[in-house]
Amino acid sequence: MSSLKELQDLIQEKYGIEPSALDPNTSMREAGIDSLALAEFLFDVEDHFGITFPDARADVDTLAGLAEVVDELRGAAQAA
Repeated sequence: MSSLKELQDLIQEKYGIEPSALDPNTSMREAGIDSLALAEFLFDVEDHFGITFPDARADVDTLAGLAEVVDELRGAAQAA
């Protein structure tokens, strides 16, 4: 199950951006989320999903890419 919907809900809750206004394949920076806010959002995502982003994966810039990493990390955690 993809985490995209949950990520869209988190974006809406934190930044007031409606899910329909943010294309999952478009850079979140283009939607007005600057680098600092994006880094802060990654911490929120880690807390929400109970995961830890490896530094090599922390450069994700789209919701679709972020959902892919979250799903991968959640799957790895469940398999362990």
